Amino acid sequence: MSSAGPMRPPRVLALLGPAFVAAIAYVDPGNVAANLSAGSTYGYALVWVLVAASVIAVVVQYLSARLGLVTGRSLATLVSEHLASHHGVWRVAYALQAYVMAIATDLAEVIGGALGLTLLFQTPLWLGGLIVGVVTLILLPLMRSRGEIVFERAVVVVIVLIAVAFLAGLVWAPPDPIRTLAGLIPWVPDTKAWFLVAAMVGATVMPHAVYLHSALAVDRFHRSGTRIAPIERLLRIQRTDVLAALALAGTVNIAMLLYAARALSGLQGDTIEEAHRMLGATLGPVAAAFLGAGLLASGIGSAIVGTHAGSGIASDSFPIRVSPAVTRAVTIAPAVLLLLGGVPATAVLVASQVVLSFGIGFAVAPLVLLSSREDVMGSWRISGWLRFVAWAVVVVIVMLNLVLVATWFMP
Repeated sequence: MSSAGPMRPPRVLALLGPAFVAAIAYVDPGNVAANLSAGSTYGYALVWVLVAASVIAVVVQYLSARLGLVTGRSLATLVSEHLASHHGVWRVAYALQAYVMAIATDLAEVIGGALGLTLLFQTPLWLGGLIVGVVTLILLPLMRSRGEIVFERAVVVVIVLIAVAFLAGLVWAPPDPIRTLAGLIPWVPDTKAWFLVAAMVGATVMPHAVYLHSALAVDRFHRSGTRIAPIERLLRIQRTDVLAALALAGTVNIAMLLYAARALSGLQGDTIEEAHRMLGATLGPVAAAFLGAGLLASGIGSAIVGTHAGSGIASDSFPIRVSPAVTRAVTIAPAVLLLLGGVPATAVLVASQVVLSFGIGFAVAPLVLLSSREDVMGSWRISGWLRFVAWAVVVVIVMLNLVLVATWFMP
């Protein structure tokens, strides 16, 4: 009679995936709008913003995964617990600002998916928004019912589709290598460019992805309160996961900007619809179809992950349980109403990312603070150079928000 023997430790590939789920937020329609607007308006000048934002994203997402791995609790749960211990009203206020960020996120996802449907099939924008919302609510439980690993792999497939769609643009319109390198030098062409800088950062380091990554780490690596592998190994593998996922997302974002700088420079109207029309006229229908397909894939894919993140934040922050369907209805309603009102879609997309840039600090500052505390992280609290870099990220984000506010009062 044979015995089962000791359980084998999970393979490296089996431990990868959470960062790719979070990374889909880094290639959503808000990124498309902000990056195309930046490239068409300022050419290669703001390449450095995407590089810097991608580096910040690596630090932030790793800290979020680390927090979930070490504590076995999500960032939203920990923040809610610490705020509740001081005063309940602060807990509710913090949760409400998280919902505002969720609405801004859904503006980008729903409107972007609706734009993709419009560009590909001439669907009315408001109807496209409803379709994206309904499809999201159908696909999310179907994908998750097969388990976290299947869900993660499905999201990876979506990210690959988005990457192919936007990297293909560089085949039709290869960028100028010298001007691309010059774009790595930090400078802001004029005061108005700060709005796009904030939008690009808000689109890259999205607040809900910061909350989500810690929750994904808990779901993925904890079983009945016990980690599935030694923490040292899990942290090492998560560093690889984060670097791989965000390197791909960062490459796609930079490709969007380079594509616009090369093919859409001087675009009048600064809209995705106009970009699609110009691409069809100059580079052919296939190039234009890739833009529509990329928008649709990023809209639906990021909406699925956004719904997952939103329901998690709601359950972690509020004592009253709110179903994903209700949360989704509340967050997509503004997007559909704006589309019915005929508001320019690209303008809404870019503005939503600026709003998100103000929410980054509310997610990252508590993340860094909690990660630095021994009573939360024990011996795994961050220290030394990592703690310095983490707080530097917080300072940079807050300074960007202050600069943006100051530019609003400038002529």
